[in-house]
Amino acid sequence: MTKTSADRRRNLRIALALTGLSVMLGACNTTGDVVTTQTVPTDYRMRHPIAVQEGKRSIVIFVGKARGGLSDAQHADVMGIARDWVREGTGSVVVDVPIDTANARAAAATYHEIRAVLGGGGVPSRAIVQHPYRPEDPGLLPTIRLSYSKITAVAGPCGLWPEDVGPSILDPGYNENRPYFNLGCASQRNLAAMIDNPADLEQPRAETPAYTARRDIAFDRYRKGMTTTTTYSEADKAKLSEIGR
Repeated sequence: MTKTSADRRRNLRIALALTGLSVMLGACNTTGDVVTTQTVPTDYRMRHPIAVQEGKRSIVIFVGKARGGLSDAQHADVMGIARDWVREGTGSVVVDVPIDTANARAAAATYHEIRAVLGGGGVPSRAIVQHPYRPEDPGLLPTIRLSYSKITAVAGPCGLWPEDVGPSILDPGYNENRPYFNLGCASQRNLAAMIDNPADLEQPRAETPAYTARRDIAFDRYRKGMTTTTTYSEADKAKLSEIGR
């Protein structure tokens, strides 16, 4: 065998090896593209799921340096926090009280009234935690902050646009009439914000006791052979509402 033929065979083997390597790399790239595309669900409920996690509820109480205590509106706000904590709270009510400020003495007096209002609303004293703090910005009016942890439903974040909405060579799914990525996110987020009890997403609620007083009246009418439905007089039928006139 001459040197020239040996060189040709060697070059042929190298060319075949490079061709096989390019085919393997192309196959890997194609598989990766398919996997990446199929991992994004087209159902908006799966793409933007509603998650149940722990969040926070908080309010602020503005306190002037010359007056301690709560105003009528602030008293109602604190009482509302107490009622909500009894229904949905998962931890202590933390009260952040400013110290070393011009209104520190008034804030301390207001804190004692806040404890009394929370206790009257059903929050035990052991569940009220005072947390003194020094404001970072002395130019702002220091406030008293009340917060507690609760279970909440959330979805999002919304406003993500990883691909063009219009026709684009960068969006291979445009010709397939697939929904764009952000579709349904706002609806899921609004639905999560309107849910009163996040546990309803996982399981139905237990039955509540029957309204005994109304049930006894209906049973008494049934035993007497009377109709159990509410009867309306002829004068009330087809009556137009006066609201808005």
